[in-house]
Amino acid sequence: MLFSGLCLAILSYEQLKTLHENYRQDKNNRLAQSACCQQSLTDVIVDRKTRFSSIHIFNTKLSIEGRPVTNQRASGRCWMFACLNVIRIQLMKTLKISELELSQNYLFYFDKIERCHYFLMTMIDLAKKKEPVHGRLVQYLLKELLIDGGQWDMLVNLINKYGVVPKSSFPESSSSEAAALMNKFLRTKLRAYAQEIFEAFEKDGVKESDIIAREAEMMKEVHRIVTICLGSPPEQFTFEYYDSSKQYQKIGPISPIDFYQQIVKPIYNIDNKICLVHDPRVSHDYGRLYTVEYLGNIVGGEKTRYNNQPLRVLKQAVYDSIAADEAVWFGVDFGKHMHAKYGILDMNIFNTELYFDSHFPCQNKASRLEYGESLMTHAMVFTGVHVEKRSANDQQDKMKTSDGESTQPNGLQFIRYRVENSHGDDKADKGYLVMSDDWFNEYLYEVVVDKKYLSKDVTDVMDQEPIALKAWDPMGALACSHNKITEH
Repeated sequence: MLFSGLCLAILSYEQLKTLHENYRQDKNNRLAQSACCQQSLTDVIVDRKTRFSSIHIFNTKLSIEGRPVTNQRASGRCWMFACLNVIRIQLMKTLKISELELSQNYLFYFDKIERCHYFLMTMIDLAKKKEPVHGRLVQYLLKELLIDGGQWDMLVNLINKYGVVPKSSFPESSSSEAAALMNKFLRTKLRAYAQEIFEAFEKDGVKESDIIAREAEMMKEVHRIVTICLGSPPEQFTFEYYDSSKQYQKIGPISPIDFYQQIVKPIYNIDNKICLVHDPRVSHDYGRLYTVEYLGNIVGGEKTRYNNQPLRVLKQAVYDSIAADEAVWFGVDFGKHMHAKYGILDMNIFNTELYFDSHFPCQNKASRLEYGESLMTHAMVFTGVHVEKRSANDQQDKMKTSDGESTQPNGLQFIRYRVENSHGDDKADKGYLVMSDDWFNEYLYEVVVDKKYLSKDVTDVMDQEPIALKAWDPMGALACSHNKITEH
C-alpha cells in the first residue's frame, strides 16, 4: 500500500479553503494573476532593467565570427553544430573566406551508425556478464537509447575516424533536421535486437562468435535505414570557393579524413583539446578525472573524460582562448533563467520575487545536480567576453557561487559573455546570446579549450585513470538529452 506505515496528513478541504482565503487577501496576488493569466508569462515577468542592461559589447572578442548563423532545426545535434562552428572560424581565417558551414549531417550519419553498433556490443557484453534485463542499468540503457545529443570526446572519435566535409558536399536531409521518426524506427529495431541477444545467451552451448556474426547482420539493416534517411556520405569531394580577394580557389578531389588531416588539423587539432568540467558535488573532487560508464559512440574509441576544476580555472581558460582568437565549445543547462527571444541568460531575467513572492533557484549548484533539478542540456560557443580589472582589495565574498566557491581568477572580474547559438538568426542578436557571469557560475558545466591555455597541474590530470560515474549520472546528460529547442 502507498505510504504504508507512515503517519501522513491529507490535504483537506479546510486547508485548501484557508490557502485560497489567504491568497485573496493579498491584492498583489490578484494583480499578478490578472497579468499572468492573460499574457505570455515570459513577457510579463521579464525584468526590464536586466533586459536592457544585457548589451552585446565586449572588450575581448574574436577577430571574426562564423557566418552564416546555423540552425539545428528539430534535432539534438547542438554538440556537433557547436564543434563545427568552432572549427569553421579557424578555417575561415586560413582560407580567407567570408562564409563557411561544415556538414553536420556528415558527422550525424556516422554517429548514428557507430552508436547503434556501440549499443549492440554493450548489450552483448552485459548479457555475457548476466546483467539482469530488469535491473536499473539495462533498463536505463534501453530507455536512453540513440539520443541525438553527445559529448566532446564522442566528437573526437568521429572526426579522427571519418574527418569533416563542407556542408555543400553533404547537405542536410529531412531526417537530419527532424530525426524523431528515424530514431523511432531504429530504437524499435535495437530493442528487439537486445532481446534477441539476451535470450541467445540463455541458451546452452551458445557461442559468442555466433552472436557477433549475428550482430554484423543486424548492422546491415541499421546501415540501410540510416543511409536511406540521411543520404550516402561522400568518399571524396572537391571544395570550390572564392577567397576574400575574389580569387577562385579549389581543394580536392580529397577524402574527408585527408581534408581533416591536411587542412583542418594544422589549425585545429582536436586531440589537443581538453574538456574541463565544473562539478561542485562534495563527492567529486577538483583536480580529478572522471568518466561515465557506457557513455560513448565508437567501440574502441576514446572514453568520455571530464577534468573537474574550480570555476576560476574554466573562466581563465575561456578568457585566454578568446584573447588568442580561438572560440570555445561549452555545455550548459540551457532552459534555466533564459529568454530565447531576447537572447539573455541571466539569473535576474525573470522577476519572480515581484510576481510570485518566491525566490529561484531554490538550491545551490551541487544540490541541483543531486536532486535532478539541473543537468547539461545544450552546447554552444563562446566568441567574446567582457572583463574588468580588479584590485587585491576587492571583496572576495561578493564573487562566490551559491556553493560558496570563489569564482574569479586573480586580477579579473568577469561581467558577461557573447554566445553563438545554433537556433537560427531570428532570435536574440541575429542568433547570438549574452550570458551574465552569475549565470555562468550556476548553469555552465563544461568548456573545451586547447591544452596550451592550461597550467601543467591541470593538464596532468588527463594522465589519471578516470573515476567511472554511473551511466545515469547528470554529468553525462548532454549525450542523453533530446536537445529540442527550448522556447522562453
